[in-house]
Amino acid sequence: MQKIQDAKILIVDDSRELLSLLKEELSGAGYRHLRSAGSVKAARQAIGEEMPELVILDINLPDGDGFSLFREIRSDSDVPILFLSARDADSDRLFGLGLGADDYMTKPFLMQELLLRVSLILRRFYRGQLQRESVFHLGQCTVDFSDATVTTPGGTVSLTATERTVLQKLLDNRGRIVTYDALCEAVWGADYYGCENSLNVHIRHLREKVEEQPSRPRWILTARGLGYKIAKETPE
Repeated sequence: MQKIQDAKILIVDDSRELLSLLKEELSGAGYRHLRSAGSVKAARQAIGEEMPELVILDINLPDGDGFSLFREIRSDSDVPILFLSARDADSDRLFGLGLGADDYMTKPFLMQELLLRVSLILRRFYRGQLQRESVFHLGQCTVDFSDATVTTPGGTVSLTATERTVLQKLLDNRGRIVTYDALCEAVWGADYYGCENSLNVHIRHLREKVEEQPSRPRWILTARGLGYKIAKETPE
């Protein structure tokens, strides 16, 4: 698994509407390997076909309960499991966590909080397996972080340490705005105040290395007043 979005996630819930919503939101967050099950039987079949790397599990299911299914899963695997249930009593939450669940959320819930918890569980559990991608493509430009180079049809140039850090931060969040503060902190640490002008200079130098027309950037885009972002595969 190179990044958490590569994780195979199984969602078990008897609500078709919620299953559809969760798959849509997780897909929008970049998760590509999503399966769903509306019952204990369907969940068993899905797990038998392929062991997931995270299970989002409801407790009240039409043919059984999530606590029993949890025990079955954990008898064969230590795959991380997040309970997602309408049962919000402290006793249920404590029981679920006491069984060894990695987290317990109650319905209704904030989708952004769920996405955050999924991310945290995956990063914590698979920390040793996650590998940062070393090669990225921006059109005809190839960025190789292993040797800090940028290769275009015109040749190969080197990245400075600061340019490398800035570009890595942007590519780690491809398609999403990275604020000035987040970029500055990535480069200069907690004491980054007043570094925005320096950041802008590094961005200009990066554009000179990766853009065909640096004055009309196609890939490193400015989010005015907010920060910068790397365009997705199809530039905006």
